[in-house]
Amino acid sequence: MRNVNRPDIIESDVVKPNVIELRNIFKRYSSKDSFVLDDVSLHVKNSEVVALLGPSGSGKSTLLHIAGLIDSPTEGSIFFEDEKTENLADDKKTSLRLRKIGFVYQYHHLLQEFSALENVMLPMLIAGKRRENAKEKAKHLLEMLKLKDKIAMFPSELSGGQKQRVAIARAMVNDPVLLLADEPTGNLDPETAQSVFDDMLQIMKANQMSAIVATHNYDLAKKMHRQCSIEDGKLIER
Repeated sequence: MRNVNRPDIIESDVVKPNVIELRNIFKRYSSKDSFVLDDVSLHVKNSEVVALLGPSGSGKSTLLHIAGLIDSPTEGSIFFEDEKTENLADDKKTSLRLRKIGFVYQYHHLLQEFSALENVMLPMLIAGKRRENAKEKAKHLLEMLKLKDKIAMFPSELSGGQKQRVAIARAMVNDPVLLLADEPTGNLDPETAQSVFDDMLQIMKANQMSAIVATHNYDLAKKMHRQCSIEDGKLIER
């Protein structure tokens, strides 16, 4: 049955496995600091999209960096597809991020000297995929994100919303099982943010992609399966 409060996501009663589980995560940056994350546990199932709410400085970005194996917790465990990750060598973590995790940030971080198409192709080329396959996949994603006539343009020739669409395509081009998005529409006007987010959701749903999306936008958060917030270092399920 389609949930009337979340029209873009179809609910299911089928029990799905966890893509990622954060278990009893504590994080502080020095022994004199209070905990940014204080005994946080979070799981995300296959095809599940979770909204992460909270004010600036609450720890949303820290949680995403830990989930993406960019940062390490002070204490606690991270399981990715039921595999404990703490003892993985750095090259194994790098490979896992490249193959299975996509990142979208508030600022697009596009390479200015490359076209939209080339920016999206790069992760596939780094992963060792054939150039023609990378070109075809990148072009397809850009077309799905309404950039068919912009693929040859450089970032300086694109609007803010178009740049963010390119960044989203780049994050998805390697077919990650988990997308981590940190305020992906935070720099956009409300109408553009809505359009970009809706297109991102459709692609995630079509590819059975899981995601944790940090956002200040409660209207966007309501479109996701679950909403959580970080308050005083604690994760609160809404």
